[in-house]
Amino acid sequence: MLRRDLLKGAALAASLPAIPLTAPRLARPAIAASTSRVLRFVPQADVTVTDPVMTTAYITRHHALMVWDQLYGLDDRLVPQPQMVESHTVEDNGLRWTFRLREGLKFHDGEPVRGRDCIASIKRWAARDTLGQALVARTAEMAAPEDRVFTIRLTKPYGLMLETLAKLGPPALVIMPERLANGDPFKPITELVGSGPYRWKADERVVGARVVYERNPDYVPRQGRPEHAAGPKVVHFDRVEYAVMPDPGTAASALSNGEVDWWENPPNDLLPVLRRARGVAVGRVVTTGGMGTGVFNHLHPPFNNPAIRRAVLMASSQADFMTAAAGTDPKMMGIDVGLFTPDTAMASTEGLELVREPRDLEAARKALKEAGYKGEKVVLMSASDNPLLAALGEVGRDLLTKLGMEVDFVVADWGTVVQRRASKEPPAKGGWNMFHTTWNGVDMLNPMVQQTLRANGDKAWFGWPSSQRVEDLRAAWLEAPDLPAQQKIAGQLQRAALEDVVYLPTGQYFQDSAWRSDIRDVVQGTFVFWGVRRG
Repeated sequence: MLRRDLLKGAALAASLPAIPLTAPRLARPAIAASTSRVLRFVPQADVTVTDPVMTTAYITRHHALMVWDQLYGLDDRLVPQPQMVESHTVEDNGLRWTFRLREGLKFHDGEPVRGRDCIASIKRWAARDTLGQALVARTAEMAAPEDRVFTIRLTKPYGLMLETLAKLGPPALVIMPERLANGDPFKPITELVGSGPYRWKADERVVGARVVYERNPDYVPRQGRPEHAAGPKVVHFDRVEYAVMPDPGTAASALSNGEVDWWENPPNDLLPVLRRARGVAVGRVVTTGGMGTGVFNHLHPPFNNPAIRRAVLMASSQADFMTAAAGTDPKMMGIDVGLFTPDTAMASTEGLELVREPRDLEAARKALKEAGYKGEKVVLMSASDNPLLAALGEVGRDLLTKLGMEVDFVVADWGTVVQRRASKEPPAKGGWNMFHTTWNGVDMLNPMVQQTLRANGDKAWFGWPSSQRVEDLRAAWLEAPDLPAQQKIAGQLQRAALEDVVYLPTGQYFQDSAWRSDIRDVVQGTFVFWGVRRG
């Protein structure tokens, strides 16, 4: 209820016609380009991690697509289309793939993009990604026989080759120079050199306030029309400036007053106000919606105990989480949701009795006690600068507290949460026990793209769950001969993951974006800055 009251206050502030807001202009340098050639964007959070393989934070993925390019891009139907690749051939009964790059691909330092850059980038990314690991496990050799050619020779056919090379993420598979990609995949790169449509402006970076990208004059778009992450990346702005504004009221007023052009993720509570604001348009970019997840740290007590995780699942309410995140409009949320994006091929009802309403708090408390919970403190991290994540964190704290757990509620900006979640240290030494995050629906479509479903211990995503049953079913899904077989295994996998409580599914939500009414041609699917123009 506190969040509701705060957002009502923010909405009231946003509706006032004349609030003198100077925050977006703070520290903005004088630039030669006309403001009509500058796109001012309010992101969901600051870009605290700039290496695209070091995190699954969406803000880093947005950043990655600006600076680097992809071999293949997903179109509106989520089908991979050639991007940096000009063409490919498949030989030897599916065991040998040969890829030829487009002409004119050039890194920001002037060096051409070569096949060996692609190989090094694939290997570095694969060390951190579930699809990448699946590809490497089936790869006998990668080679670059010519500058514009690279080959992948497999030990057995791999039906997800193009989906893997088109991985949108996060982390997205992007191509960087070999000299950078050959570095340790678990240590961040020191230079941000890509071949994408924009270049990173390190000299204008203000931590916690501003990120600046400058148009790459050497970028050569491919032909076609832009859709999702595919097609020509034609940019119509000389600069894109991220104005970091954690306070929703400030961001709403800045957009209404024309201080900024585009706000990525206004809270649903503020959408009615923004729809009434003069000169503001509201629209949906991420059409597959979002999926909420409560992430347990499986390394340390109490959540290293599956029975304790099951008690949390027993007490949790997707309706509570999604009402806090999406508001009271039932069209903006989905509950009784499993692990895969609703209304897509792998969505299943298997095991959903474990998440369906109503919840039995008393039974969950009894189960928690019987599981051996000894009053261990639970370090629950929550983001302060993302209203949706903040709302999920508040519901999570309420859930654990009512369940009878001692909660240490650690609130910080999302960038700090992203950095801390990488720690495997015990909670008392700077680690953590749980946090809440969300994923675009496109990243929850199947067992291989879903990062949180990997359960191979130290090689898994943050939280490091370990479940041989889940891993065996993931492997079986990858080898399934057809769609019906995949769907059957996906159902079995969902039940296994819910019984082991690999993570806590908190429901589905939809969220709109808002921009000035003179902004045209926003690409649907993900937040990119090509195609969009000022009308």
